[in-house]
Amino acid sequence: MVEAAIFVIFPFCMVFAAVSDLLSMTIANRVSVILIAAFAVLAPLTGMDWTTYAWHFAAGGVVLAVTFGVFAIGGMGGGDAKLMTATSVWMGFGFLLMDYLVMTAFIGGLLTLLILLFRKSPLAMIHGQNLFLRHLSDAKTGIPYGIALGAAGLIVFPKSPLAAAALQSLAAN
Repeated sequence: MVEAAIFVIFPFCMVFAAVSDLLSMTIANRVSVILIAAFAVLAPLTGMDWTTYAWHFAAGGVVLAVTFGVFAIGGMGGGDAKLMTATSVWMGFGFLLMDYLVMTAFIGGLLTLLILLFRKSPLAMIHGQNLFLRHLSDAKTGIPYGIALGAAGLIVFPKSPLAAAALQSLAAN
């Protein structure tokens, strides 16, 4: 049951956040709350020791402090900051968190370039009313960075401590 929750909750939240940001340019607070609450409940059930558990929340706190500062100066949306924080709790301190942040930056940069090219193309006028493309074609809206956050989260998730513990538990059975 714990393994199923690990393999469903995190990926579902990442996909939901990406699609939600694409369609509405918002990421609901409940996504970040679900991610943090799920980690809080599931991590001890995987046998994670309390020190490691605390460090995972410390990683989220550091990322929250940084992203809140970036949000305050207008560099990122509040939903993006909260989602990055919640995802960081799942990754913990270490190379995995760096992998997630670098992957997010890479995918986000590529996404931004593609959206800017799309907005300058004739396709933006033609497809501007399409449900999936309307925010991408509107130069007045920002970049739905939740797409990059969700994609990066899904890419690094298999290496996360909870995914590794779930795989190990399934292999032992």
